[in-house]
Amino acid sequence: MTTLTRGRTTAVKGSAVAVLKAEARLILREPASLFWVLAFPAILLGILGAIPSNREHDADLGGLRVVDLYVPVALLLAVIMAGLQAMPPVLTGYRERGILRRMSSTPVRPGSLIGAQIALHGAAIAVSALLALAVGRIVFDVALPRQLFGYLVALALVTLAALALGATISAVCRTTKITQAVGSAVFFPAMFASGVWLPVATMPDVLQRIVTLTPLGAAAQALDEAAAGEWPGWTHLGVTALWAVLLMAAARRWFKWE
Repeated sequence: MTTLTRGRTTAVKGSAVAVLKAEARLILREPASLFWVLAFPAILLGILGAIPSNREHDADLGGLRVVDLYVPVALLLAVIMAGLQAMPPVLTGYRERGILRRMSSTPVRPGSLIGAQIALHGAAIAVSALLALAVGRIVFDVALPRQLFGYLVALALVTLAALALGATISAVCRTTKITQAVGSAVFFPAMFASGVWLPVATMPDVLQRIVTLTPLGAAAQALDEAAAGEWPGWTHLGVTALWAVLLMAAARRWFKWE
């Protein structure tokens, strides 16, 4: 009996790895989606950094340059692209076409496919973050994060929160078209909260306090603090972590396989 159980567990694990490989091949066949997650944040950083005034030190910014503030924003933009634009339509499409329902009758559970999607989009965010940091450092001489571990913790938490938000959107939307519409509606407020149009550190105090109640706004503050060499504020990390937990619970509660 023990041997049989071990054999089934090994088979399921092997199937999960096969699903991960298959999903990786499918993602690689979608260069447009990869472009927006991997390349666009670094390109936007390059465009903003090419503006001469953005490379000048500003006393109002504590001696920093605008381009210094936009490196964390580029990272958050990759998180938003993966969590709100890339992953939700894929998950909804699998359910809409009955793929998850068919998988439920095989040794491979539908959760393996969702887990593969989360892992692959999380990896894409990590690669995009490295690319943005490299562009900032090599092209514009932006200092690397002085509190690297705190920086990574903040990035990991906001990645979980964004991917959980994407999973929640795909859970409550019945069709791919609705998923795309809802994702787009959430996309623009998320960009504002992350500081794409106006870095959070430069927002008026009242607006800054409001924005930091969102996962992206709190993460933006945490990344700025870690970049400056400080441990990210526990309030900012806590807000991001709380959103991640709540959104993961919501996605699990409302997601339907059929």
